[in-house]
Formats: sequence, C-alpha cells, structure tokens
Amino acid sequence: MRIPFISRKAFFTDDEIKQIVEAIRAAEKRTSGEIRVYVESRCRFVNPVDRAAEVFWILKMEETEQRNGVLVYVATKDKQLAVYGDKGIHEKVGVSYWNQEVRKILGHLAKESQANAIKRIVTDIGEELRTYFPYDGDTDKNELPDDIVFGR
Repeated sequence: MRIPFISRKAFFTDDEIKQIVEAIRAAEKRTSGEIRVYVESRCRFVNPVDRAAEVFWILKMEETEQRNGVLVYVATKDKQLAVYGDKGIHEKVGVSYWNQEVRKILGHLAKESQANAIKRIVTDIGEELRTYFPYDGDTDKNELPDDIVFGR
C-alpha cells in the first residue's frame, strides 16, 4: 500500500521540521531504538491507534533488529494522535506507558505548538527506549530514516 503525500509546509515551518528531526536524532543517539513521526490531516479510522498500526507496517518499522521502533502518529485536523511501539519495546513498557505518553502530549498540545509538543514526546520516548535499549557505539546503526513522514 502506498501512502499519498502532501506538502510538509501544510503542517510545519522548515525550522519546526528541522527541530523535530534534530529531536529524533538526539534521542536515537542514546538508544538503539528507532523513532518516526507521521503527520497527516485526517485519520482514516475511528481509533488513531489502528491508523498508527497501519502506518507502522506500511513504513516497515517492524524490520528493526530488536523490534524497538516507535511511531508517533498525529492527525492534525482531527486532533487525534497515537503512539505505537513495536513488540520489543511494547513488551517492556505495556499499554499504560503509551497511554501515559498520549496524555502528556495532549497536555503539551493544549499549551504550546504542535512542533514543540512532538519534540517533547520524541524526547520522552527516547529516554524510555534508552532504559531498555541503550546505545552501543560498536553495534548500533540507524535502521530507519529520521525524517518526518507527511501523509495527506
């Protein structure tokens, strides 16, 4: 299945995109885990977790060696979001952690820009990944792109 893309400028400024990507890279320098951000206007499903799971598989995020990829999914116009973690990290943190992170980002979204809220959740997730999957300079490699993926 192919994901249709729209202009990234519809969501963030170039500077905001750069800041989010830098947050992803900074988080991944401390863990072998992988973080991706997917942003689109509308969620095709009633439950954003279902859409996050679909996007996770479309982006082939399950292909990380330790199954420790995490997707931050945001549907801006629908004001929906989800955090979806692969098997390796999900088995360590469980549903309650993902729900807690969603509550946190919703709190940040109420007080600050979408870009800042996303940077915060990326940083939080990076710290959690570091707890279970610390960075190893000898073996770690960047398994997934760090760029934001923009849907329609």
